[in-house]
Amino acid sequence: MSKGRILVVEDEAIVALDIQARLLRLGFEVAGHAATGAQALALAEKVSPDLVLMDVMLSGPKDGIETARELCARRSVPVIYLTAASDAPTLDRAKETSPAGYLSKPFEDHELALAIEMALVKFEADARLKRSERLLATTLGSLTEAVLTTDRDGLVTYMNAAGSRLLGLGPQQALGQNWTGLFNIFTEADREPVEGLEELCSGPGERIACEDMLLATLDGREVPVSVSVAPLYAPGREGARDGLLGRVLVLRDVAQRKRAEAGLRESMAELRTTFRQTVRALASVAEKRDPYTAGHQQRVAKLACAIGGKLSMSPGDMEGLTVAGILHDIGKIYVPAEILSKPTRLSHMEMALIKSHPEVGFEILREVNFPWPVARIVLEHHERLDGTGYPAGLKDGEISREARILAVADVVEAMSSHRPYRAALGISAALDEIRAGRGRIYDAEVVDACLELVQSGAFSFDTDTCDPGANEAAGPGKTNGPGEDME
Repeated sequence: MSKGRILVVEDEAIVALDIQARLLRLGFEVAGHAATGAQALALAEKVSPDLVLMDVMLSGPKDGIETARELCARRSVPVIYLTAASDAPTLDRAKETSPAGYLSKPFEDHELALAIEMALVKFEADARLKRSERLLATTLGSLTEAVLTTDRDGLVTYMNAAGSRLLGLGPQQALGQNWTGLFNIFTEADREPVEGLEELCSGPGERIACEDMLLATLDGREVPVSVSVAPLYAPGREGARDGLLGRVLVLRDVAQRKRAEAGLRESMAELRTTFRQTVRALASVAEKRDPYTAGHQQRVAKLACAIGGKLSMSPGDMEGLTVAGILHDIGKIYVPAEILSKPTRLSHMEMALIKSHPEVGFEILREVNFPWPVARIVLEHHERLDGTGYPAGLKDGEISREARILAVADVVEAMSSHRPYRAALGISAALDEIRAGRGRIYDAEVVDACLELVQSGAFSFDTDTCDPGANEAAGPGKTNGPGEDME
């Protein structure tokens, strides 16, 4: 296999034949021979050699140095000069063309082989480096983030196109300038200035990233940005770091992201408002048919939410509890209004209709894609720990935590308020009821929390509200016939 295709440019025929013979013996391929500069340029375009052996002293209007200069301007190819002349002016002219090597006539075969092989290896390495540099430059130039590199003293050595746009500076304006003179960085929250890279970098060798920063440009603009800084080290043996060469700063314009986040927050707020309004509208459907208990669900939800807070429920769970409280009586739309407002004892059939409202509410709400188990809570809010509740007679561990809270809040509000069939029994009687059923029919932890809230004055139906985030305070309640409190 040929080691490389070589073009020989030599005006002495015997010397040219000798060089070609040597090349063939050494395993190289002779791409062609030219005796003048013009011939060399034409032949190089035709045969595309891997390397050119160029005699410095050529006959004709172009000597070897002029020919090499024009050849390298046309195509990328390494040139080794062959010369018997070693005067300083000639060598200085030759150096200007950045040759791949020199061979002084006469030379030995091993000198020729070594010069060519070293030139080809160096040329390939340089070509790879140039390709990498072009790839890196293209990559950095196409980034939307501003990228600046600095030396160890903070002087800018590179800035990409995005950096020019962000800072309002030409690339050459930034080169050699300290980055602190090109822009200022502030913390967005308190507008504290960042004086130098030392403030951004917590220690040598550590890459840092700063969000919520503010970039102040020389032309007076302020742009919200995120900043990252990474150190550049000189390569050492076995991957070791020999010393800090500089740093890379990346500035990302986050103004659009900030606007999008603000818009998203506004949309979420609007959705939450719409959600609250929808929940309240659903709750009012049942209350419109039972004017004597109007406001019952809202008041129960206030107490349920307050109990949830006392029990350290998460804001999300409290919001779900509140929504369930607001909607827990939605099933009463199935109960005739005459029964709901009847001022006398209910018959067994009428009581059966009343007791069906948790299941009706469950059927109404089960298809709504709430982020909480609202339908289940509504279904279970009349269950009791000892299994005496309805509709399923669930016991202790079978009842959800939210339904246990709702059950206590429901009883306390219902007994404290006026009903068509009786006057209000008062808060003391309501507290006595849950105290008597503590641990037997009502959850002990929930009862204790409710008692502490009410008896300490930390909660009042008239003044307290509960907003665990986006929720409205609301909760379940009871209607009751003579001799029995019921929602």
